[in-house]
Order: sequence, then C-alpha cells, then structure tokens
Amino acid sequence: MAGTAGAQTLTMGVIAGPESIDPHFTATGTHSESLKHVFDTLTHSGDRLQVEPGLAESWRTVNPTTWEFRLRRGVKFHDGSDMTAEDVAASIRRMQTLSGPNPTRIYVRRVQEVRIVDPHTIQIVTDGPAPTLPNDFIRLFVTSARATAGLTPENSNEAFNSGRAAIGTGPYRFGSWTPREQFTVERFDAHWNGRPAWARHVRREIANPAARVAQLRTGQVDMIVRVPAADVATLERDRTLSVTKAETVYVFNLALDQRESTPQVTARDGSRLAANPYRDARVREAIDLAIDRRALAEVAMEGLGTPVSQMVTPGIFGFNPALTIPTPNVQRARQLLGEAGYPNGFRMVLNFTNNRLPGDAGVGAAMTQMLARIGLEVQAAGQPAAVIFPARARGELSNIMAGWGTLTGEANYYYAANSHSNNAQLRLGAFNWNGYANPEVDRLIRAANVELDERRREQLLQEIGAKVTADRVVIPLAAVGSAWAMRRDRVTLRVGRSDEETYAWDVTPVSGR
Repeated sequence: MAGTAGAQTLTMGVIAGPESIDPHFTATGTHSESLKHVFDTLTHSGDRLQVEPGLAESWRTVNPTTWEFRLRRGVKFHDGSDMTAEDVAASIRRMQTLSGPNPTRIYVRRVQEVRIVDPHTIQIVTDGPAPTLPNDFIRLFVTSARATAGLTPENSNEAFNSGRAAIGTGPYRFGSWTPREQFTVERFDAHWNGRPAWARHVRREIANPAARVAQLRTGQVDMIVRVPAADVATLERDRTLSVTKAETVYVFNLALDQRESTPQVTARDGSRLAANPYRDARVREAIDLAIDRRALAEVAMEGLGTPVSQMVTPGIFGFNPALTIPTPNVQRARQLLGEAGYPNGFRMVLNFTNNRLPGDAGVGAAMTQMLARIGLEVQAAGQPAAVIFPARARGELSNIMAGWGTLTGEANYYYAANSHSNNAQLRLGAFNWNGYANPEVDRLIRAANVELDERRREQLLQEIGAKVTADRVVIPLAAVGSAWAMRRDRVTLRVGRSDEETYAWDVTPVSGR
C-alpha cells in the first residue's frame, strides 16, 4: 500500500457513495466500498474474491462448530488506541442487532457465541458447522468498542456521521461527507499495511453517467468508475485516457412477489384480480420466455453484459454448469398466460433500479417492451436504489429488477439470504422479501450451510441452483460487465475487480505527478 511520497489528492467520480458513515448500516456494495477506506474487515476479499488475511492474520477450526481467529498485533485505531479482540466482539454484537434497508447481520448470522481468548485471539461458536465463515467475514467491519459504547440503533447514524464514532483502523481517516455529493478521507500514516500513496481521497458522487464522463474529459476528476457502455469505445480512442474492463459477479434479475395479495398488479381495466398472478408457475414461465437475454446484454447493456442461466456466475463456488440459458418464445409465453387464466394479460408495474449498476435503466426499459409483446400492460418505474430498496423492504413492490453480486465467492451467500424462506429464528432468508418458500430448497440450504466436505457442499449448491432456477421466482437475466476510465497522465489502475469495488490503494499516481 505504500506509494509515491509526493502524491496528494485522488479524485474519483463514482456512481454512489455511503448511505451513512456507519459501516454496519447497510450491506449495499457502494456503501461497503466507500467505508473500507476508513474501517478494515476481519478478512479481505482478493481481486477475484479469494479470502485473504485482513485484521485476522490467520484462522482455523477448533472443532466443527468453533472457529479461532488470530488478530494482527500492533493495529491502531485512528484515535491511537489498540485494536483488540474486544473490538471484534463488539462489532459482531452491533451487526446482530442493527437493522437497515439491507442489513449487514447476514454476515454474522451463523454466530452463536463470541469468546475472547486473549487480546489477539477470538473464538466464534456457530449454530452448526459453518464452512464459509471466513468468506462471510469479508464484510465484518471492525469498529471501536469504545467509540460505539452506549450507541443505540436510533442514534448510531448521527454519531458516525458527525465523526464522533467514525473511528476505524483503515488506511484513511474519515474527513467529511455530504450525502449524495462527496465523501472525503485523509491518509492514516500509521496503518498496519503501510502508508497509503494518496494524502487525500475524494469520492465525488456523480450519478448521471454522461456527467461522469464529462468531468473526466475536462479533468475535474482523475478517474471514473462504471463507464457507460456507449462511451467505452470512444474513450478507448482518446489518447489522453486509458480504459480498464472486467467481468463482474453482479447479475441482473427480476424477482416476483409470491404473497397472496400484491399491490402493483391489476386487471387491464384497473380492477382487482382474484389472485396474485405471479404465484402461478405458468405466469412466471411466460415472463421468463418473454425475455431475450442476449438482446439485453448486447443492446440494452451495449455489449457490457453476458446472458446468464442462474444467479451465480462461473467461478463462484456452487455454479451449476448444467443449467442453460432459456430461449425466448413469445408464442409459448402467450399460450401460458391463457392457460393461467389471463388471455388478455394484466396490468403491472415493473420496478427497476436506474442508478446502481451499469445498464440497469436500459435493461428495465427493454424488459418493459419485451413483456408488452406477450400481452402485458407494463408501467416502467425506474428509481434510484436509495428509493427502491427501502420500498421493497416495506412490502410496497410487486417485483424488482436489480443486481445482486455473490461477493463472498460462494453460492450459499446468495441462496441462504434470498432463497430460503424468511426465518428470523434460523437467521435465513433475510433478503427474501417476496415470500418465496420451497421446503425442499430450505432443506438443501440448511444442509449446505453445515456441510464441511467441499465436494458434497458444491453438489448441494448446484442442486439448490437448479431448483431455484426452475421455480422462476427470481429470474436471472444478465451478468454485468464494468469499465473504468482515467486520465493517462495522472493515474493507473492496478486491477478491475470482479466485485466492481474500486479502492484508492489500487490506484497508482503516475510518476512525476
């Protein structure tokens, strides 16, 4: 992490920033990505999502239900205090009790008990064998036990946003934050992994893609993330700029409400339907067959997408190579709607994010047209992620098209949170907002949760993937590609990560700057 002594400020144009300065507030990717500059995690995720040491320098299983993590010595918080096992334990307790639009408690859902062996050793007792606990802990942000003492869910955000509790061990100190505008951090010279290259890092929120490109061209920012697909070729031809591209683990998908009554679906004349049509497997299949995934990837995503057959991408542990990409069939889709009792279709709202991942607005608009071809009357409702996710959590939506990234590199991260029936007691199904419940899928997920044999666990995950895909409650669409662009005379990017996260320490100042 050590870098050029003369490097000063790195200014980056990003699509979104933190939603609070509390790292435990939400699991949203842009939130986590921003706050990793201030707060370290227990384990780290490598360039291709491999688990690497973080604040924990090593770990081992003591017995089938106990993991032991050895912490780095000499790690300092930004206030000069030592980081110890008590801070890790306090962070886990916070994550288990806080709630938000996308709760981070999914990363500690297996934790039953925390035992402090000594200041640099901690044991985690789980609710059964937990083979992927180190994977989950890539999002276990460690906050200061002293700085967070006495905080409640009601006053936590204020304490962090003011800077009072924003005491981390990361390579940068919290500087300032203007929501929806700018997040600034300052170099922490005493970081355990070396002095960062940049004295200051500014993450400027520029949600509009054209505006991000414009600010790059005029030199107002050093680099931008998530370059619009339509601009990639043009920027590549610009000799003052360089472009890096990468495939990512994010998958666009359409999730359909399975509750008995759903708020955004009616008959064509606006009258109430006798039942929620999404609960009928024939309707879900019709919607699936209406979607041309290759058109979404090549046209709506302008070549920065890849059609997919399932919710995890190749390279993720548990990917099922036997699943195939469906072929669109409008005629069969119309026939299925007729068989389900909707020969004239019905009226629906199609909700989709329009600022979270590259191409999401285009995919939502294209799907509106595709669904109209099978006789559905569709109202497009693209909204910012900050609006749509809380609405989903409140039960106000009948569907949502958005992206999901299996960021831990292991498929049960997705299935346990989204495909298991929502069960607070078991701490499973935390993101299952639509009421999906398949007892056989639940059984398989619980089995995969505790299976220590990697080959058997992979088989279980592949079986889960086949069943979940066949149920079509969540319809996988296309994997998201991403591109970064930067001023050639100012910076270079070491790597384009498959989780799209972009950190100051992966950006190098050009020599002589």
